[in-house]
Parts: sequence; structure tokens; C-alpha cells
Amino acid sequence: MVHANKITIAIDGYASSGKSTLGKDLAKALGYIFIDSGAMYRGVAWFALEKGLFNERRLNASALIAILPEVTLHFSTDGSQALILNGQDVSVEIRSKEVSQVVSEVAAIGEVRKKLVESQRKIGSRGGIVMDGRDIGTVVFPEAELKLFVTADLETRSQRRFQEMQKNDAAATLQEVKENLLQRDDFDTKRAISPLIKAEDAIVFDTSSISREEQLKKALQLVKTVLGHEG
Repeated sequence: MVHANKITIAIDGYASSGKSTLGKDLAKALGYIFIDSGAMYRGVAWFALEKGLFNERRLNASALIAILPEVTLHFSTDGSQALILNGQDVSVEIRSKEVSQVVSEVAAIGEVRKKLVESQRKIGSRGGIVMDGRDIGTVVFPEAELKLFVTADLETRSQRRFQEMQKNDAAATLQEVKENLLQRDDFDTKRAISPLIKAEDAIVFDTSSISREEQLKKALQLVKTVLGHEG
């Protein structure tokens, strides 16, 4: 799809609902930049783990806030969209079970969110991006021309996450994955700062029973509608 206008597309939704897959496919089809905001929070969580800031899975938040200036994050420009943290590619490390268990707690810290939201807005300031996360349409880009709120049933999400984790953590069990997703849902929707909520003008996009190809086709039609309205 080619068009003179380049819009901003915000995709929010629950963990493992398929929002990153949809976002990547959509960005590729449009020739846009894809930004996985969740990877950025995972990067900070991995950094905190590496610095020994968790004691029995309880985060020393003040210590993390104190060393946040040491954190630099960006995505590679070689087409792989690898997350580079302080010069190191941590794309594999951030998908571990250990990071999944603590990322919601890290993402709830106001100072962390402020730092990453500023980075996300800078990246997306010129449009032509697809960004996914949990507060993209409500906080990061409330003026985004297209907002999608992606959902999927728990069983589907658990299977997706389990299959993904098998690549890096064969010890993970399906039940552990399901329990982790439920905990993250509860944490993400109830946190005081930037909770996961559907923006009023977001379109609900259920990926439970439609194929990856069908998801992309449906999303591209929505983009076409928005671009048609713009010009």
C-alpha cells in the first residue's frame, strides 16, 4: 500500500494477544517503522535483573530509579528491529521467563514510564510508525489516527506465549505461562500509572480465531479507511 500520507498507528492489548505480530506485519506491508514498546520495558526489567535489584522477586525501585540514567535503548536499523541496550543486543534475553515474571512491576514505575514514553514519542514524532504496547493510544500517542485494542481468549494467548518461550526456555510449562498471563493482566489493568485500558476511539480487534493473514487483511482495510478519510 502506497500513500502520500503517513499516519501513526497505536496498537494496545493484553500480553500475548498477538499485537506485536500484527504490528510487525502491518508495518512491513505499509513500509512503516514498527516499535515494540513492550520490548523496551522488558529491556529495563532485564537490566534490573542483571544489576541484582530483585530480592525474591521484589524490586528495589529506588535503586532502579537511581541508575535509570545509565540505560540507553534503541532498535537496530538493519531490518531486524533488535533491541540494543547499552550497546548490547538483548533481543533473546528479554524474552526469558525471568523477565516475563517481573516486567509488569518494572513497567509500573512512573520514572521508568516517563523515560520510555519520551523515547517513544521521539521515535514516532514524524508519523509512519506502528507502535504496540499497553498505553500507546491512551498516553503515548492519544492523537494517533488509528488505534487498535487487540484481544484474544486466555487459552489462545497461553498457547502462543508457551510456543514462543519454548524457543528460549524449554523448562517453562503451559500452566506457568497461563498463571503468569493472569498475573500480568491483573497488574497491568490495575496499576495506578498508565493502566491498560481501551482508548475511547480504539477499535477492538479479536485475534482468537482468525489467521495471521486474515488479521493483516482486516487491519489494512482499516488503514485504507483512515487514509481515505484523510484525503
